[in-house]
Amino acid sequence: MKEQQIEEYEISSCTMFLKPVVYGSKIYSQIYEVEDCFLSPFKPLDIIKNSCDYFGVDYESRKRGTRKLTGYNRKNPIAIEPTNHIFFFPTASPSIPECIWLSQAHIKDYRRAGANQTLITFHNKQSYLFPVSCSTIETQLLRTALLKSTILQRIEHKGRKLTYLLHVPKALQASESTHEYAGEFSKGEE
Repeated sequence: MKEQQIEEYEISSCTMFLKPVVYGSKIYSQIYEVEDCFLSPFKPLDIIKNSCDYFGVDYESRKRGTRKLTGYNRKNPIAIEPTNHIFFFPTASPSIPECIWLSQAHIKDYRRAGANQTLITFHNKQSYLFPVSCSTIETQLLRTALLKSTILQRIEHKGRKLTYLLHVPKALQASESTHEYAGEFSKGEE
């Protein structure tokens, strides 16, 4: 894949991972999508934060929400846009420059490739080597799955409640309408 330079980027359902890369004296991001690769002058965490903002909730709120829903305090996965199943997790503390962000939805398989190396295969059949232990990837995938299932269950539950309220079963509705009574009362009063 040929890498294209871009100025702005919002994470989408096509984004597989964001990897920091040293570019001169700055840290840029290599952005890997299913069929494209981009180079952005922003750090991976900045792209994560901007993408959260783009979808209407700031990064710090997403982080607090993850803590409340999962109880995790470190290396929290982030629900960037839950209704479109866009959940990312960090490979290390997001504050350190080496942190890579991966999309849980795109990971097909992973295996240990060395002491602190994991080979991840994505659904598009591409594989990349990451400088992180296999146990860290496994832990982060499980944390992200917990966050995702908790949020999606709540969304589904609210949707069922709303559907129920909008479509009250006929058995609960009155079997006669009030306009029938209105006509009878007027006749009786005459």
